[in-house]
Amino acid sequence: MEDALSLDRSIGERLRGLRDAQALTLDELAARSGVSRAMISRIERAEASPTAALLARLCEALGLTLSTFFAENDEPASPLSRRGSQRLWRDPHTGYLRRSVSPSGMPSRVDIVEVEFPAGARVSFPPREESRVMTQHVWLFEGELQMTIGETMHRLEPGDCLFMDIGDAFDFHNPVDRPARYAVILDRGR
Repeated sequence: MEDALSLDRSIGERLRGLRDAQALTLDELAARSGVSRAMISRIERAEASPTAALLARLCEALGLTLSTFFAENDEPASPLSRRGSQRLWRDPHTGYLRRSVSPSGMPSRVDIVEVEFPAGARVSFPPREESRVMTQHVWLFEGELQMTIGETMHRLEPGDCLFMDIGDAFDFHNPVDRPARYAVILDRGR
């Protein structure tokens, strides 16, 4: 896995490149994402590590998924994604480890992500109207997971799979003293 500073630089460069490609100013991206102009600037300069929730908001404002954001642009597209070359990212706030499993550059609406979620960790995502076209399945392999969508809490055990609209507010929580491991299968719906 890349060291933290190298990954922060990579994230900053990618964010700036995507923003420039869409001819968005810092103020325009801030307005679209609800992330302050100052924070976006700090991320682009590798002075701040974005949390999963913050990065998801920026990606949504750019019309991307996290998997697309982390896809390697300089590698030729291949239908095979080998584990050793799959992109890893660790959320600096919770410590959760996200692995982009799907081959990048393929003409598919579906992204597959593997997550190792630490004991006691929690990540919350606010409702995002622009994400209403996207859905996801959360398929738990190990541990336990509490998924709260709106006012409804679902307790997942190994083998359980939860379908959800990601435009709704939702919360991932690992209520036990051991890590949870799960897959997220995201359909961009476009």
